Amino acid sequence: MNHILCGLAANPALPSELVDRLITVADDEIATELAARPDLSHAQALALAALGEGTAVHLAYEGRLASADIDPVAQPRAALALLDTGAGLPEWARRFATDPVIERREKLAACPDLPPDVTDTLAADSEIAVVAELALWTTPDMAARLARHPHAEVRRAVAANEATPPAVLEMLLTGDGLPPALRCLVCDRERTPAAHAHPHPHLADDLPPGAFCTGSHESTVHDMWRQALSNPATPARAAAGFAGHSSALLRWSLAARPDLPPEVWGRLADDPLPGTRADLAENPAVDATHLRALATDVSPDVRRSLAHNPRVPLDLLTSLAGTVKIGATLLPRIAAATPAEVESLATSPDPAVRMLLAARRDLPPGIRDALAADTDAKVLKSIAPHPGLSEARLRDMIDRHGVRVLAKVATNPDASPSLLEHVTRHDPPVQKAFREVARHRNATATSLLACLTDRRARPLAAAHPSLPVPVIVELLSDAEGRVSEAAAANPSLPSAMMLKLTP
Repeated sequence: MNHILCGLAANPALPSELVDRLITVADDEIATELAARPDLSHAQALALAALGEGTAVHLAYEGRLASADIDPVAQPRAALALLDTGAGLPEWARRFATDPVIERREKLAACPDLPPDVTDTLAADSEIAVVAELALWTTPDMAARLARHPHAEVRRAVAANEATPPAVLEMLLTGDGLPPALRCLVCDRERTPAAHAHPHPHLADDLPPGAFCTGSHESTVHDMWRQALSNPATPARAAAGFAGHSSALLRWSLAARPDLPPEVWGRLADDPLPGTRADLAENPAVDATHLRALATDVSPDVRRSLAHNPRVPLDLLTSLAGTVKIGATLLPRIAAATPAEVESLATSPDPAVRMLLAARRDLPPGIRDALAADTDAKVLKSIAPHPGLSEARLRDMIDRHGVRVLAKVATNPDASPSLLEHVTRHDPPVQKAFREVARHRNATATSLLACLTDRRARPLAAAHPSLPVPVIVELLSDAEGRVSEAAAANPSLPSAMMLKLTP
Protein backbone atom coordinates (compact mmCIF):
# COMPACT_ATOMS: atom_id res chain seq x y z
CA MET A 1 0.00 0.00 0.00
CA ASN A 2 1.36 3.42 -1.01
CA HIS A 3 0.38 5.58 1.98
CA ILE A 4 1.53 8.83 0.38
CA LEU A 5 -0.54 8.38 -2.77
CA CYS A 6 -3.56 7.19 -0.77
CA GLY A 7 -3.29 10.32 1.35
CA LEU A 8 -3.00 12.54 -1.72
CA ALA A 9 -6.03 10.85 -3.25
CA ALA A 10 -8.07 11.86 -0.20
CA ASN A 11 -6.63 15.39 0.05
CA PRO A 12 -9.51 17.84 -0.54
CA ALA A 13 -7.07 20.44 -1.89
CA LEU A 14 -5.59 18.17 -4.55
CA PRO A 15 -5.83 19.97 -7.94
CA SER A 16 -7.98 18.31 -10.59
CA GLU A 17 -5.05 17.75 -12.92
CA LEU A 18 -3.27 15.77 -10.19
CA VAL A 19 -6.41 13.69 -9.67
CA ASP A 20 -6.12 12.78 -13.34
CA ARG A 21 -2.49 11.76 -12.87
CA LEU A 22 -3.31 9.63 -9.84
CA ILE A 23 -6.03 7.81 -11.77
CA THR A 24 -3.42 6.63 -14.28
CA VAL A 25 -1.36 4.93 -11.54
CA ALA A 26 -4.12 3.99 -9.10
CA ASP A 27 -4.27 0.58 -7.46
CA ASP A 28 -7.36 -0.60 -5.58
CA GLU A 29 -6.60 1.41 -2.42
CA ILE A 30 -5.89 4.64 -4.29
CA ALA A 31 -8.93 4.16 -6.51
CA THR A 32 -11.12 3.73 -3.45
CA GLU A 33 -9.92 7.05 -2.04
CA LEU A 34 -10.33 8.83 -5.37
CA ALA A 35 -13.85 7.43 -5.86
CA ALA A 36 -14.91 9.04 -2.57
CA ARG A 37 -13.88 12.55 -3.65
CA PRO A 38 -16.89 14.91 -3.80
CA ASP A 39 -15.22 16.98 -6.54
CA LEU A 40 -14.78 14.05 -8.91
CA SER A 41 -15.83 14.94 -12.46
CA HIS A 42 -17.90 12.62 -14.60
CA ALA A 43 -14.93 12.00 -16.88
CA GLN A 44 -12.79 11.11 -13.87
CA ALA A 45 -15.49 8.78 -12.57
CA LEU A 46 -15.54 6.99 -15.93
CA ALA A 47 -11.77 6.65 -15.91
CA LEU A 48 -11.86 5.21 -12.40
CA ALA A 49 -14.68 2.82 -13.26
CA ALA A 50 -12.54 1.43 -16.07
CA LEU A 51 -9.79 0.50 -13.59
CA GLY A 52 -11.75 -2.19 -11.78
CA GLU A 53 -15.26 -3.37 -11.22
CA GLY A 54 -15.08 -2.90 -7.45
CA THR A 55 -14.55 0.82 -7.96
CA ALA A 56 -17.26 0.92 -10.61
CA VAL A 57 -19.71 -0.66 -8.16
CA HIS A 58 -18.85 1.96 -5.53
CA LEU A 59 -19.32 4.80 -8.04
CA ALA A 60 -22.63 3.32 -9.21
CA TYR A 61 -23.99 3.22 -5.68
CA GLU A 62 -22.82 6.80 -5.11
CA GLY A 63 -24.78 7.97 -8.15
CA ARG A 64 -21.64 8.94 -10.07
CA LEU A 65 -22.42 6.64 -13.01
CA ALA A 66 -25.46 6.33 -15.29
CA SER A 67 -26.73 3.43 -17.37
CA ALA A 68 -25.04 4.85 -20.46
CA ASP A 69 -21.70 4.53 -18.68
CA ILE A 70 -21.90 0.79 -18.01
CA ASP A 71 -21.60 -2.23 -20.27
CA PRO A 72 -23.48 -5.01 -18.45
CA VAL A 73 -21.43 -7.67 -20.25
CA ALA A 74 -18.06 -6.19 -19.30
CA GLN A 75 -19.08 -4.98 -15.82
CA PRO A 76 -22.03 -7.05 -14.62
CA ARG A 77 -21.56 -6.18 -10.94
CA ALA A 78 -21.69 -2.46 -11.71
CA ALA A 79 -24.79 -2.96 -13.84
CA LEU A 80 -26.43 -4.85 -10.98
CA ALA A 81 -25.49 -2.02 -8.63
CA LEU A 82 -27.33 0.43 -10.89
CA LEU A 83 -30.33 -1.90 -10.98
CA ASP A 84 -30.21 -2.03 -7.20
CA THR A 85 -30.41 1.78 -7.04
CA GLY A 86 -33.23 1.92 -9.59
CA ALA A 87 -31.02 3.45 -12.29
CA GLY A 88 -30.51 0.34 -14.41
CA LEU A 89 -32.31 -0.65 -17.60
CA PRO A 90 -35.13 -3.22 -17.84
CA GLU A 91 -33.28 -5.12 -20.54
CA TRP A 92 -30.40 -5.60 -18.13
CA ALA A 93 -32.77 -7.20 -15.63
CA ARG A 94 -34.06 -9.58 -18.30
CA ARG A 95 -30.50 -10.51 -19.21
CA PHE A 96 -29.42 -11.19 -15.64
CA ALA A 97 -32.60 -13.19 -14.87
CA THR A 98 -31.16 -16.03 -16.93
CA ASP A 99 -27.48 -15.39 -16.26
CA PRO A 100 -25.56 -18.65 -15.72
CA VAL A 101 -23.83 -17.17 -12.67
CA ILE A 102 -26.06 -17.88 -9.67
CA GLU A 103 -24.72 -14.98 -7.61
CA ARG A 104 -25.83 -12.51 -10.28
CA ARG A 105 -29.35 -13.88 -10.37
CA GLU A 106 -29.41 -13.77 -6.59
CA LYS A 107 -28.25 -10.14 -6.58
CA LEU A 108 -30.87 -9.27 -9.19
CA ALA A 109 -33.59 -10.86 -7.06
CA ALA A 110 -32.94 -8.26 -4.35
CA CYS A 111 -33.30 -5.30 -6.72
CA PRO A 112 -36.41 -3.11 -6.52
CA ASP A 113 -39.04 -2.46 -9.18
CA LEU A 114 -38.21 -5.40 -11.41
CA PRO A 115 -40.42 -5.97 -14.48
CA PRO A 116 -43.16 -8.57 -13.84
CA ASP A 117 -41.72 -11.00 -16.38
CA VAL A 118 -38.36 -10.85 -14.59
CA THR A 119 -39.88 -11.65 -11.20
CA ASP A 120 -41.78 -14.55 -12.79
CA THR A 121 -38.52 -15.91 -14.18
CA LEU A 122 -36.74 -15.54 -10.84
CA ALA A 123 -39.63 -17.13 -8.95
CA ALA A 124 -39.22 -20.22 -11.13
CA ASP A 125 -35.43 -20.35 -10.74
CA SER A 126 -33.93 -23.77 -10.09
CA GLU A 127 -31.69 -22.35 -7.35
CA ILE A 128 -33.51 -21.95 -4.06
CA ALA A 129 -31.11 -19.18 -2.96
CA VAL A 130 -32.34 -17.05 -5.88
CA VAL A 131 -36.02 -17.66 -5.13
CA ALA A 132 -35.49 -17.03 -1.41
CA GLU A 133 -33.75 -13.72 -2.13
CA LEU A 134 -36.68 -12.69 -4.31
CA ALA A 135 -39.09 -13.69 -1.56
CA LEU A 136 -37.25 -11.50 0.92
CA TRP A 137 -37.64 -8.27 -1.08
CA THR A 138 -40.51 -8.76 -3.50
CA THR A 139 -43.96 -7.15 -3.75
CA PRO A 140 -47.00 -8.21 -1.70
CA ASP A 141 -48.55 -10.17 -4.56
CA MET A 142 -45.42 -12.14 -5.33
CA ALA A 143 -44.77 -12.71 -1.61
CA ALA A 144 -48.25 -14.20 -1.23
CA ARG A 145 -47.55 -16.45 -4.20
CA LEU A 146 -44.16 -17.58 -2.87
CA ALA A 147 -45.65 -18.37 0.55
CA ARG A 148 -47.03 -21.51 -1.12
CA HIS A 149 -43.64 -22.50 -2.49
CA PRO A 150 -42.78 -26.14 -1.70
CA HIS A 151 -39.39 -25.19 -0.25
CA ALA A 152 -39.36 -24.13 3.42
CA GLU A 153 -36.39 -21.79 2.88
CA VAL A 154 -38.47 -19.67 0.49
CA ARG A 155 -41.29 -19.49 3.02
CA ARG A 156 -38.79 -18.41 5.69
CA ALA A 157 -37.77 -15.50 3.47
CA VAL A 158 -41.41 -14.57 2.83
CA ALA A 159 -41.92 -14.41 6.59
CA ALA A 160 -39.14 -11.82 6.89
CA ASN A 161 -40.46 -9.60 4.09
CA GLU A 162 -42.33 -6.63 5.57
CA ALA A 163 -44.30 -6.28 2.32
CA THR A 164 -45.89 -9.70 2.82
CA PRO A 165 -49.65 -9.31 3.44
CA PRO A 166 -50.65 -9.74 7.11
CA ALA A 167 -53.04 -12.58 6.31
CA VAL A 168 -50.23 -14.49 4.61
CA LEU A 169 -47.91 -13.97 7.57
CA GLU A 170 -50.60 -15.35 9.85
CA MET A 171 -50.92 -18.41 7.65
CA LEU A 172 -47.17 -18.96 7.86
CA LEU A 173 -47.47 -19.00 11.65
CA THR A 174 -50.51 -21.26 11.85
CA GLY A 175 -50.10 -23.34 8.70
CA ASP A 176 -53.81 -22.90 7.96
CA GLY A 177 -54.58 -22.53 4.26
CA LEU A 178 -51.09 -23.50 3.08
CA PRO A 179 -49.93 -26.85 1.73
CA PRO A 180 -47.11 -28.35 3.78
CA ALA A 181 -43.56 -27.59 2.67
CA LEU A 182 -41.91 -30.54 0.91
CA ARG A 183 -38.22 -29.65 1.24
CA CYS A 184 -35.68 -27.65 3.23
CA LEU A 185 -31.96 -27.01 2.91
CA VAL A 186 -31.19 -29.99 5.13
CA CYS A 187 -33.31 -32.31 2.99
CA ASP A 188 -31.59 -30.96 -0.11
CA ARG A 189 -28.23 -32.13 1.21
CA GLU A 190 -29.26 -35.65 2.23
CA ARG A 191 -28.77 -38.55 -0.12
CA THR A 192 -32.24 -39.71 0.77
CA PRO A 193 -34.70 -36.90 1.48
CA ALA A 194 -36.74 -39.08 3.81
CA ALA A 195 -37.09 -38.22 7.48
CA HIS A 196 -34.00 -38.64 9.65
CA ALA A 197 -34.20 -41.04 12.54
CA HIS A 198 -33.27 -38.34 15.04
CA PRO A 199 -32.81 -34.58 14.99
CA HIS A 200 -29.13 -33.73 14.65
CA PRO A 201 -26.89 -30.77 13.84
CA HIS A 202 -25.95 -30.78 10.21
CA LEU A 203 -22.30 -30.49 9.27
CA ALA A 204 -22.73 -28.76 5.92
CA ASP A 205 -20.75 -25.50 5.86
CA ASP A 206 -23.58 -23.47 4.35
CA LEU A 207 -26.14 -24.41 6.98
CA PRO A 208 -26.52 -22.67 10.34
CA PRO A 209 -25.42 -24.53 13.47
CA GLY A 210 -28.11 -26.85 14.73
CA ALA A 211 -29.98 -27.10 11.42
CA PHE A 212 -31.91 -30.39 11.37
CA CYS A 213 -34.86 -32.10 9.81
CA THR A 214 -36.77 -35.26 10.68
CA GLY A 215 -39.08 -34.85 7.74
CA SER A 216 -40.93 -31.78 9.01
CA HIS A 217 -38.14 -29.26 8.32
CA GLU A 218 -38.08 -28.32 12.00
CA SER A 219 -35.18 -25.85 12.17
CA THR A 220 -36.31 -23.96 9.04
CA VAL A 221 -39.90 -23.77 10.23
CA HIS A 222 -38.71 -22.53 13.61
CA ASP A 223 -36.70 -19.77 11.90
CA MET A 224 -39.69 -18.94 9.69
CA TRP A 225 -41.79 -18.44 12.82
CA ARG A 226 -39.08 -16.27 14.35
CA GLN A 227 -38.94 -14.09 11.25
CA ALA A 228 -42.72 -13.73 11.17
CA LEU A 229 -42.92 -12.84 14.87
CA SER A 230 -40.33 -10.10 14.33
CA ASN A 231 -42.15 -8.80 11.25
CA PRO A 232 -44.21 -5.70 12.15
CA ALA A 233 -46.76 -6.63 9.47
CA THR A 234 -47.70 -9.84 11.30
CA PRO A 235 -51.06 -9.45 13.06
CA ALA A 236 -50.71 -9.07 16.82
CA ARG A 237 -53.35 -11.71 17.52
CA ALA A 238 -51.33 -14.29 15.65
CA ALA A 239 -48.06 -13.31 17.27
CA ALA A 240 -49.46 -13.23 20.80
CA GLY A 241 -50.15 -16.94 20.74
CA PHE A 242 -46.41 -17.63 20.90
CA ALA A 243 -45.90 -15.91 24.27
CA GLY A 244 -45.95 -19.28 26.01
CA HIS A 245 -44.01 -21.22 23.40
CA SER A 246 -41.29 -23.55 24.61
CA SER A 247 -38.73 -21.85 22.36
CA ALA A 248 -36.92 -19.00 24.13
CA LEU A 249 -35.96 -17.46 20.77
CA LEU A 250 -39.58 -17.23 19.68
CA ARG A 251 -40.64 -15.60 22.93
CA TRP A 252 -37.70 -13.20 22.63
CA SER A 253 -38.88 -12.22 19.13
CA LEU A 254 -42.12 -10.94 20.64
CA ALA A 255 -40.65 -8.66 23.28
CA ALA A 256 -39.99 -5.62 21.06
CA ARG A 257 -43.39 -5.66 19.35
CA PRO A 258 -45.44 -2.53 20.18
CA ASP A 259 -48.83 -4.08 19.43
CA LEU A 260 -49.21 -6.87 21.99
CA PRO A 261 -51.94 -6.88 24.65
CA PRO A 262 -50.98 -6.16 28.30
CA GLU A 263 -51.48 -9.76 29.35
CA VAL A 264 -48.67 -10.77 26.99
CA TRP A 265 -46.39 -8.11 28.48
CA GLY A 266 -47.02 -9.62 31.89
CA ARG A 267 -46.13 -13.07 30.66
CA LEU A 268 -42.95 -11.86 28.99
CA ALA A 269 -41.95 -9.86 32.06
CA ASP A 270 -41.65 -13.20 33.90
CA ASP A 271 -39.74 -14.89 31.10
CA PRO A 272 -36.65 -16.78 32.30
CA LEU A 273 -34.54 -15.34 29.46
CA PRO A 274 -32.96 -11.97 30.43
CA GLY A 275 -32.79 -10.93 26.77
CA THR A 276 -36.56 -11.21 26.46
CA ARG A 277 -37.11 -9.12 29.57
CA ALA A 278 -34.51 -6.56 28.43
CA ASP A 279 -36.19 -6.04 25.05
CA LEU A 280 -39.54 -5.76 26.79
CA ALA A 281 -38.11 -3.18 29.19
CA GLU A 282 -37.06 -0.98 26.25
CA ASN A 283 -40.38 -1.37 24.43
CA PRO A 284 -42.07 2.08 24.42
CA ALA A 285 -45.54 0.52 24.20
CA VAL A 286 -45.31 -1.24 27.56
CA ASP A 287 -47.39 0.43 30.27
CA ALA A 288 -46.03 1.97 33.46
CA THR A 289 -47.24 -0.88 35.66
CA HIS A 290 -45.13 -3.45 33.87
CA LEU A 291 -42.18 -1.05 33.59
CA ARG A 292 -42.19 -0.57 37.35
CA ALA A 293 -42.15 -4.31 37.83
CA LEU A 294 -39.16 -4.60 35.50
CA ALA A 295 -37.29 -1.94 37.49
CA THR A 296 -36.70 -4.51 40.23
CA ASP A 297 -35.38 -7.15 37.83
CA VAL A 298 -32.30 -9.00 39.04
CA SER A 299 -30.57 -8.51 35.68
CA PRO A 300 -28.65 -5.23 35.26
CA ASP A 301 -29.15 -5.55 31.50
CA VAL A 302 -32.92 -5.42 31.98
CA ARG A 303 -32.70 -2.34 34.19
CA ARG A 304 -30.29 -0.69 31.75
CA SER A 305 -32.69 -1.31 28.88
CA LEU A 306 -35.48 0.16 30.96
CA ALA A 307 -33.45 3.35 31.38
CA HIS A 308 -33.34 3.64 27.56
CA ASN A 309 -37.12 3.35 27.23
CA PRO A 310 -38.40 6.72 25.88
CA ARG A 311 -41.58 6.39 27.98
CA VAL A 312 -40.10 5.31 31.27
CA PRO A 313 -41.63 7.38 34.11
CA LEU A 314 -39.13 10.03 35.18
CA ASP A 315 -39.23 9.06 38.85
CA LEU A 316 -38.50 5.47 37.86
CA LEU A 317 -35.59 6.59 35.70
CA THR A 318 -34.04 8.64 38.48
CA SER A 319 -34.29 5.68 40.83
CA LEU A 320 -32.38 3.59 38.29
CA ALA A 321 -29.66 6.18 37.69
CA GLY A 322 -27.43 5.04 40.51
CA THR A 323 -28.01 1.30 40.11
CA VAL A 324 -27.04 0.67 36.47
CA LYS A 325 -24.11 1.79 34.35
CA ILE A 326 -25.51 4.10 31.70
CA GLY A 327 -22.44 6.16 30.85
CA ALA A 328 -22.30 9.50 29.05
CA THR A 329 -25.38 8.79 26.97
CA LEU A 330 -28.33 11.09 26.39
CA LEU A 331 -31.32 8.94 27.31
CA PRO A 332 -34.51 9.46 25.27
CA ARG A 333 -36.58 10.32 28.34
CA ILE A 334 -34.02 12.91 29.45
CA ALA A 335 -33.97 14.42 25.96
CA ALA A 336 -37.77 14.77 26.11
CA ALA A 337 -37.89 16.27 29.62
CA THR A 338 -40.01 19.40 29.97
CA PRO A 339 -38.53 22.69 31.24
CA ALA A 340 -40.02 22.02 34.68
CA GLU A 341 -38.55 18.50 34.71
CA VAL A 342 -35.17 19.87 33.65
CA GLU A 343 -35.14 22.23 36.61
CA SER A 344 -36.06 19.40 38.95
CA LEU A 345 -33.37 17.11 37.57
CA ALA A 346 -30.75 19.84 37.84
CA THR A 347 -31.31 20.13 41.58
CA SER A 348 -31.45 16.39 42.28
CA PRO A 349 -29.34 15.36 45.29
CA ASP A 350 -28.15 12.34 43.31
CA PRO A 351 -25.12 13.20 41.12
CA ALA A 352 -25.97 10.27 38.82
CA VAL A 353 -29.23 12.03 37.95
CA ARG A 354 -27.50 15.36 37.37
CA MET A 355 -25.01 13.55 35.14
CA LEU A 356 -27.84 12.23 32.96
CA LEU A 357 -29.25 15.72 32.53
CA ALA A 358 -25.82 17.15 31.77
CA ALA A 359 -25.66 14.95 28.65
CA ARG A 360 -28.15 17.30 26.97
CA ARG A 361 -26.67 19.97 24.71
CA ASP A 362 -29.58 22.39 24.75
CA LEU A 363 -29.77 23.34 28.41
CA PRO A 364 -30.71 26.87 29.49
CA PRO A 365 -27.57 28.91 30.26
CA GLY A 366 -28.35 29.11 33.97
CA ILE A 367 -28.74 25.37 34.39
CA ARG A 368 -25.76 24.68 32.14
CA ASP A 369 -23.52 26.94 34.21
CA ALA A 370 -24.81 25.52 37.48
CA LEU A 371 -23.93 22.01 36.34
CA ALA A 372 -20.52 23.26 35.22
CA ALA A 373 -19.91 24.32 38.82
CA ASP A 374 -20.98 20.92 40.20
CA THR A 375 -18.73 19.29 42.76
CA ASP A 376 -19.01 15.81 41.24
CA ALA A 377 -16.56 14.91 38.48
CA LYS A 378 -19.09 12.64 36.73
CA VAL A 379 -21.39 15.61 36.24
CA LEU A 380 -18.55 17.77 34.96
CA LYS A 381 -17.43 15.14 32.44
CA SER A 382 -20.98 15.03 31.14
CA ILE A 383 -21.45 18.80 30.90
CA ALA A 384 -17.96 19.72 29.69
CA PRO A 385 -18.73 19.31 25.94
CA HIS A 386 -21.81 21.57 26.20
CA PRO A 387 -21.62 24.55 23.79
CA GLY A 388 -21.59 28.02 25.32
CA LEU A 389 -19.47 27.31 28.37
CA SER A 390 -16.99 30.10 29.03
CA GLU A 391 -13.26 29.52 29.07
CA ALA A 392 -13.19 30.48 32.74
CA ARG A 393 -15.67 27.73 33.63
CA LEU A 394 -13.81 25.15 31.57
CA ARG A 395 -10.50 26.09 33.18
CA ASP A 396 -12.13 25.89 36.59
CA MET A 397 -13.19 22.32 35.85
CA ILE A 398 -9.59 21.42 35.08
CA ASP A 399 -8.31 23.19 38.17
CA ARG A 400 -10.73 21.30 40.41
CA HIS A 401 -10.68 17.82 38.85
CA GLY A 402 -7.64 17.68 36.57
CA VAL A 403 -7.13 14.42 34.70
CA ARG A 404 -10.69 13.25 35.34
CA VAL A 405 -12.21 15.96 33.12
CA LEU A 406 -9.32 17.00 30.88
CA ALA A 407 -10.26 14.98 27.79
CA LYS A 408 -13.93 15.97 27.98
CA VAL A 409 -13.01 19.66 28.26
CA ALA A 410 -10.96 19.26 25.08
CA THR A 411 -14.08 18.10 23.19
CA ASN A 412 -15.96 21.33 23.88
CA PRO A 413 -16.63 22.94 20.47
CA ASP A 414 -16.01 26.41 21.94
CA ALA A 415 -12.70 25.55 23.60
CA SER A 416 -10.33 28.39 22.73
CA PRO A 417 -6.87 27.92 21.22
CA SER A 418 -5.27 28.99 24.50
CA LEU A 419 -7.39 26.52 26.49
CA LEU A 420 -6.39 23.67 24.18
CA GLU A 421 -2.75 24.59 24.66
CA HIS A 422 -3.37 24.56 28.40
CA VAL A 423 -4.80 21.04 28.08
CA THR A 424 -1.70 19.75 26.27
CA ARG A 425 0.58 21.23 28.97
CA HIS A 426 -1.24 19.57 31.85
CA ASP A 427 0.89 17.59 34.27
CA PRO A 428 0.32 14.71 34.43
CA PRO A 429 -0.67 14.40 30.76
CA VAL A 430 -3.77 12.57 29.60
CA GLN A 431 -3.25 10.66 26.37
CA LYS A 432 -6.90 10.77 25.35
CA ALA A 433 -6.86 14.55 25.73
CA PHE A 434 -4.12 14.77 23.10
CA ARG A 435 -6.36 12.90 20.65
CA GLU A 436 -9.28 15.22 21.33
CA VAL A 437 -7.11 18.31 20.86
CA ALA A 438 -5.64 16.90 17.66
CA ARG A 439 -9.10 16.69 16.06
CA HIS A 440 -10.34 20.07 17.41
CA ARG A 441 -10.95 22.83 14.89
CA ASN A 442 -9.38 25.45 17.21
CA ALA A 443 -6.13 23.58 17.79
CA THR A 444 -3.03 25.72 17.22
CA ALA A 445 0.38 24.80 15.91
CA THR A 446 1.68 24.77 19.48
CA SER A 447 -0.94 22.32 20.73
CA LEU A 448 -0.65 20.14 17.63
CA LEU A 449 3.10 19.83 18.05
CA ALA A 450 2.45 18.57 21.57
CA CYS A 451 -0.07 16.08 20.20
CA LEU A 452 2.58 14.63 17.91
CA THR A 453 4.25 13.18 20.98
CA ASP A 454 1.34 10.77 21.49
CA ARG A 455 1.30 7.72 19.22
CA ARG A 456 -2.46 7.60 18.76
CA ALA A 457 -2.87 11.38 18.41
CA ARG A 458 0.01 11.65 15.93
CA PRO A 459 -1.95 10.76 12.73
CA LEU A 460 -4.79 13.05 13.80
CA ALA A 461 -2.40 15.94 14.31
CA ALA A 462 -0.66 15.19 11.01
CA ALA A 463 -3.94 15.73 9.17
CA HIS A 464 -4.82 19.01 10.93
CA PRO A 465 -4.63 22.05 8.61
CA SER A 466 -3.18 24.23 11.39
CA LEU A 467 -0.03 22.15 11.63
CA PRO A 468 3.00 24.13 10.32
CA VAL A 469 3.81 23.33 6.70
CA PRO A 470 7.44 22.31 7.38
CA VAL A 471 6.20 19.78 9.94
CA ILE A 472 3.63 18.39 7.51
CA VAL A 473 6.34 17.92 4.91
CA GLU A 474 8.62 16.26 7.45
CA LEU A 475 5.85 13.84 8.46
CA LEU A 476 5.56 12.63 4.86
CA SER A 477 8.59 10.46 5.61
CA ASP A 478 7.33 9.24 8.99
CA ALA A 479 7.99 5.58 9.68
CA GLU A 480 4.34 5.05 10.63
CA GLY A 481 2.27 4.69 7.46
CA ARG A 482 -0.87 6.16 9.01
CA VAL A 483 1.03 9.34 9.88
CA SER A 484 2.57 9.83 6.45
CA GLU A 485 -0.80 9.16 4.83
CA ALA A 486 -2.49 11.72 7.07
CA ALA A 487 0.20 14.29 6.24
CA ALA A 488 -0.32 13.67 2.52
CA ALA A 489 -4.06 14.21 3.02
CA ASN A 490 -3.53 17.50 4.88
CA PRO A 491 -5.14 20.32 2.86
CA SER A 492 -2.36 22.68 3.97
CA LEU A 493 0.22 20.64 2.08
CA PRO A 494 1.61 23.00 -0.59
CA SER A 495 0.48 22.27 -4.13
CA ALA A 496 4.10 22.23 -5.25
CA MET A 497 4.76 19.36 -2.86
CA MET A 498 1.63 17.56 -4.09
CA LEU A 499 2.97 17.88 -7.64
CA LYS A 500 6.36 16.53 -6.55
CA LEU A 501 4.76 13.52 -4.86
CA THR A 502 2.47 12.63 -7.75
CA PRO A 503 3.95 10.23 -10.32
